[in-house]
Amino acid sequence: MHQDKIVVGLDIGTTKICALVGRKNEFGKLEILGMGKAVSEGVSRGIVLNIDKTVDAIKRAIRQAEEQSGISIGVVNVGIAGQHIKSLQHNGSITRNSHDTIGPDDVARLTQDMYRLVTQPGSQIIHVMPQDYKVDYEEGIADPVGYEGVRLEGNFHIITAQSTAINNINKCVTKAGLEIADLILEPLASSMSILSEEEKEAGVALIDIGGGTTDLAVFKDGIIRHAAVLPFGGNIITQDIKTGCNVAPGQAEQLKVKFGKAIAQEASDYEIVSIPGLPNRPPKEVSLKNLAYIIEARMSEIMELVYAEIYRMGLHDKLSAGIVLTGGGSQLQNLEQLTEYITGLDTRIGYPNQHLGKSRIEAVKSPMYATTVGLVLSGYHSLDERNLSRTSFEHQEQHVAPAYTAAPQPAPAATPAPVETRATAPAVPAPAPQPAKVKEPGAASRFFKDIITRTKGLLIDDYDDKSY
Repeated sequence: MHQDKIVVGLDIGTTKICALVGRKNEFGKLEILGMGKAVSEGVSRGIVLNIDKTVDAIKRAIRQAEEQSGISIGVVNVGIAGQHIKSLQHNGSITRNSHDTIGPDDVARLTQDMYRLVTQPGSQIIHVMPQDYKVDYEEGIADPVGYEGVRLEGNFHIITAQSTAINNINKCVTKAGLEIADLILEPLASSMSILSEEEKEAGVALIDIGGGTTDLAVFKDGIIRHAAVLPFGGNIITQDIKTGCNVAPGQAEQLKVKFGKAIAQEASDYEIVSIPGLPNRPPKEVSLKNLAYIIEARMSEIMELVYAEIYRMGLHDKLSAGIVLTGGGSQLQNLEQLTEYITGLDTRIGYPNQHLGKSRIEAVKSPMYATTVGLVLSGYHSLDERNLSRTSFEHQEQHVAPAYTAAPQPAPAATPAPVETRATAPAVPAPAPQPAKVKEPGAASRFFKDIITRTKGLLIDDYDDKSY
């Protein structure tokens, strides 16, 4: 355990910037010692646009977390999201000098080689996650250490991000007087706090609905198969309510949170809410039925886009554990039923409770803080990997010199932390044989063609509108 280690997670979101200070207790559970939160004004759709405003918000959140925990914060684990995130599969190989037993240094060398891949201009690799390995002619190996062979091959899931977005995050954190220990894809962080190992093995899609983005991470056979970030979240629903009901932005957010429903049929035809009008104007009445129609229309489009992404990757029939919703947007009433209706998959709301111990800060158990809790857990995962690597290295030093020297890993952080390293997904069982292709549901072709048409016709205008 790392009872003497303190890890801090920093979530730079579109609506809020949140900092959590965590420590593991003697039972391996995470205790939250302090939490700081500030309104995010310099971030849009997961991308930092105004550095000064973002730095001020980070300082306020960190200061509040320090006061609550009594700990001076210098190193943080930071999340990254945005539409610029790309997910791809790649195969790599190395040829060894002899038939000696494959060691951890050989696997590390192969992994490091993946960071040298040529990516699109302006992009940078942030995660390299192994899927399975092949030694000479033997395929489907989960962990090649201990095998004997000359040629070692591996299938990797690679996540890239825009270099400008990474640099802006580094600049903001550095200006706030902090160092980045690790830069982590937010849906991966959320999965660490929400999903169980059984769900990842069976097949599950995690949908994290934030203020500016909707993050997707799909797992099967215990390893990640696909990740994506859609540039639509809860804020676009608030904008629709503001326009449709002709109310102020703050009133639109309150209507969504307190009275919003994702299914219009669940709203009463006769319920009306009276909200204060502008100065020297009478109060305004809003029908909850009309409010639900506005929310259902936009949320249906978002869920259809997410399901289209899952369907495009051929993973729609491999999710035995269904869908898990988390993030602030997942707290919308009747969203579970709407998701099940659109996707046909079992759905539940994910709370970051299974890894949390007793804490006086109960608010952290909300889906809204799933990503921040996951960032803290990711920090401890990095500590575990470092200790494991150090033990392995010392053992090899006593017996035999390593055959290769691992190439330096390009870190996206401005300054690497002295106690934490990049989190890399551990080797896991090989994927099961692919089942025969199932017959598409009726009118599926027309269904997804409509999605593409509606995406171009309905959502492109919202995407181009930089006012929100």
